[in-house]
Amino acid sequence: MEALRGRVLRGLEALRGASGWVIGVGAVLIVLGVLALGSQAFATLATVTLVGVAMCLAGLVEIVHGFRQRGTGRAPFWVLLGALYLVCGILVLRNPTLAAGVLTLMLGAGLAASGIVRIALAFQVRQVTDAWGWLAASGAATLLLGLVVLLQWPASSLTILGLLLGIDLLFAGFGWVRVGLGLRRLTGPVASA
Repeated sequence: MEALRGRVLRGLEALRGASGWVIGVGAVLIVLGVLALGSQAFATLATVTLVGVAMCLAGLVEIVHGFRQRGTGRAPFWVLLGALYLVCGILVLRNPTLAAGVLTLMLGAGLAASGIVRIALAFQVRQVTDAWGWLAASGAATLLLGLVVLLQWPASSLTILGLLLGIDLLFAGFGWVRVGLGLRRLTGPVASA
């Protein structure tokens, strides 16, 4: 445990000198978050397009890997997997609005399912911990968010992903700014703390 503490403290010491960069990264994320919230449809389409490009690249890598696996008996599976990725990526790039709709539908269903599971788990651990209510409340909030997404679908398809991206960027940005400011407040050698 002491070795881990020492590594963490040495890491903090190294980060203290880079606190300006940490704050700068946070500020950039905040600006990007504000831009994403200001143009949710653009942010959604940009995100979906990036996913499509990533799928195409992954598909090409899988296909190349498959051809390099000739003689192992697995080559057709790698090539098929790569081809599926590539075709799906091309479909996403050809119609990012449809892809945004599908992703939004999957997101809503995933959130609703996650909320239901969390609520069920909360009632299962009810006799073990007094904090089960927090887990149940978290599950209820996630279920409610999933239902809102699903009930607004397909109209929400062009805004939800951009909205969530913007919120995530804002939280990440403010988090990094806070970490950077905290690093600046450290005084003396961190290892002596």
